[in-house]
Amino acid sequence: MSQRKLSLQEQLLKSGLTTDAKAKQIRSDKRKQQRQNNAEGDNEARRLAQKAREEQAARDRELSQLKKEQAEQKEIAAQIRQLIDQNRREQADVDDGIAYKFSDDNKVKTVYVPEAMRDQISSGRLAIVKWEQQYEIVPADVALKIKARDERCVLLLNDQQQAEEKIDDAYAAYQVPDDLIW
Repeated sequence: MSQRKLSLQEQLLKSGLTTDAKAKQIRSDKRKQQRQNNAEGDNEARRLAQKAREEQAARDRELSQLKKEQAEQKEIAAQIRQLIDQNRREQADVDDGIAYKFSDDNKVKTVYVPEAMRDQISSGRLAIVKWEQQYEIVPADVALKIKARDERCVLLLNDQQQAEEKIDDAYAAYQVPDDLIW
């Protein structure tokens, strides 16, 4: 007959160093400790899962915001395109028009326009806008609508009040020579 090894608890009971009640109490405490450890592990897992859900929700919100901003930019671009297409004024050919020079990104650019249109641009009734690397001439009120959507599109919009004040200038009676107009 083989003799099985006795656990420490059984050995202590046999030798009389502990009682049955104390052994039961120790086993009960041990089980409670294991349950508490398991609960702490579960709590840690729950906490990590909650943190992962919160991080995913934050990424989803950022992505949603980015998509919303892109959609708004596309809508604004479509509105600007429509305003320009519906309100553009026809420019003159190089042979038929007068060169009107303006600044675009610190570079001097030129459009050719009839003389009446040049006067309207100078007086602030017409404006020059840039759309898809092209320069278009539109009425000032349309340019203000475009400027409200994207300020970078409006390259030249003279102030009408300043133009009217220039007319009341003391030198208004004197004609500017044609060779000084650029």
